[in-house]
Amino acid sequence: MPANDNNSIVTGFDDEKDDSLKIHLIKMDEVENCLQLALTGYIDTYNSNSFQKRVGKAIDSGFTRLIFHCGGLSYVSSTGIGSFTAFLKAVRPRSGDIVLLEIQPKVYEVFQLLGFAQFFNIKDNIDEATGFFKQGDTSSSATIFPKVFSCPICNRRLRAAKPGRFRCAECRTILAIDNSGQVFLG
Repeated sequence: MPANDNNSIVTGFDDEKDDSLKIHLIKMDEVENCLQLALTGYIDTYNSNSFQKRVGKAIDSGFTRLIFHCGGLSYVSSTGIGSFTAFLKAVRPRSGDIVLLEIQPKVYEVFQLLGFAQFFNIKDNIDEATGFFKQGDTSSSATIFPKVFSCPICNRRLRAAKPGRFRCAECRTILAIDNSGQVFLG
């Protein structure tokens, strides 16, 4: 992809790059002020500052609904999770929010272990993410259940008919799913 693709969406976005974390921007025209950020690589203490500056430029450009596509993200340190928390604090006062997509099991474990999984909207695909922003609030369980999702540990596709606790049929991990469709360990 041409180097100026991201800069055409957010001015100066690629001025500060880091090879350890590649970010590709996709403007989501069907949702107002919405930007998808496809992440590839890892986020740690050394590159989180650069990550925060780049995403901060997107927020300052008026993108307050951010979808982080995390399928290519192999590792996130606690400092990296702090970055996502900072983005949440930056966009919520502006009537925005963030959604995390396709989080790898190892990365999800870090969110879960640090107790941050419940603060983030975690979705399985782009349609769920844009749907979250289109309807504003996905707390109505009638539109969420039955929910098909991946086990955060073994990636087996599972189906929940209603909120509650249950075991993954594959790895036997105890999972909980809340009224908004978010999945947690334990």
